[in-house]
Amino acid sequence: MILIIMGVSGSGKTTVGSFLSAKLGWTLYEGDDYHPKENIEKMASGVPLTDQDRTPWLLLLHDIIQREMAAGTNAIVICSALKRLYRQLLLFGRCALAGAGAGAGAEARDTLQGVLLAFLQGSLEQIQERVRARSGHFMPVALLQSQFDALEPPSPAENALTLDIRKGPLEMASEIERALSAHL
Repeated sequence: MILIIMGVSGSGKTTVGSFLSAKLGWTLYEGDDYHPKENIEKMASGVPLTDQDRTPWLLLLHDIIQREMAAGTNAIVICSALKRLYRQLLLFGRCALAGAGAGAGAEARDTLQGVLLAFLQGSLEQIQERVRARSGHFMPVALLQSQFDALEPPSPAENALTLDIRKGPLEMASEIERALSAHL
């Protein structure tokens, strides 16, 4: 099983993912660790990433997902995955880029069997508070609006669980665990 924890910066992806990884014993892949230096510098200077900036990063995470699936292991991948195209790149790699239509190359599939998306959802105001309160992260509060502007919440066909961040990390992790149990 692959769990992709998604949402805008500051939504709690790393906190929830780290808790679940420790509790379940699943390998955790923090997407931010795989950004190229240029992407991090760009974001740190307040410049939003473009689709072109994100594509190589998403394809690298796709390779990790494919490797874990081929090995038959359980893993957690933390990635903003803001747009449907980004989620398609994570799941289907370069095939998602084929053709002009949304989801082209995915052969009308929205998700892969054995993949669950957990979308951590909150308001701009809630997440601004969180980002202002944290330290040591390259993502400035000024870029949050660009993430909300790009955000395409997952559709029901994407096998996604939507979680309200007001519940807190432990309650969200428990909901994800219940959803995973139903899929295992």
